[in-house]
Order: sequence, then C-alpha cells, then structure tokens
Amino acid sequence: MSDLAPRPATASTARADGDNRYKAVQAKLRRLGQALEDATLELEDLRRSMQSNASRTEGVARDIENAELDPRFVEMTNLVSVALGGAAIEVRRLHETAQETRDLTHETARNHARLYGALDDIRSNRREKTPKPGFFRI
Repeated sequence: MSDLAPRPATASTARADGDNRYKAVQAKLRRLGQALEDATLELEDLRRSMQSNASRTEGVARDIENAELDPRFVEMTNLVSVALGGAAIEVRRLHETAQETRDLTHETARNHARLYGALDDIRSNRREKTPKPGFFRI
C-alpha cells in the first residue's frame, strides 16, 4: 500500500505572495526543492509498487489460465497487468521530470545567491534604509 495521500487544495509549498526579498526567495526555493525531493522519493516508491503489482497480476493471470477458468478472466487479468505496467512507465517519466525540476530549482537558488547574495549582505548590514528597487528609475 502506498503512503501517498492527496494534499488539501489550499496547501502550497511556496506561496506566490509577492515577497521578493532575497531571503524570502531563497526560502521559497529551498521549500520547493525539498518538496520536489520528497515527491521524487514517493514517485519511485509508487513506480516500484506498480511494477511489482503488474508482475504479480501477470502471475495471477497464468494461474487462472492453468486452472482452466473462463478465458475472459485471464484476458481481463492480463489487461490489468498491462495497465499497471503502462502506469509504472508513466510514473517513471513523472519521476524523471520531478528530478529534473528539482535540479533546476537548486541551480536557480545557486544563481540567485550568486547574483543577489552580496547585495543582500550589503543592504542587511547597513543601518540606513535603502531605497526600494526602481527608486532611481527615471
């Protein structure tokens, strides 16, 4: 049995709240990266389970056939096995996409830190208030 459970519609990994301060963006990227890491682990477990169930269902179809039961039950059981195998392939693809997105999220966090980390250090360690972005635009 899988531990996957639907999450409430209101749950959000990283809210799009308009807070674009450096530390807030870094925190959102960290949360997103962790959520994607968790998802990749759950998806891999799901894929293994589906593949295992597909193999077992194929064995059940053979057993039904060997017991000389109605051939339609053999066919239906084989269809279930094929469907589970196909679903496992699609879950694998989703898993790969989640991994790629996770990697891109970590890369984005590193690039963001490289581009804006020093500026945040300067602004954070100053006693005087600094103008908001766009203040000097003409």
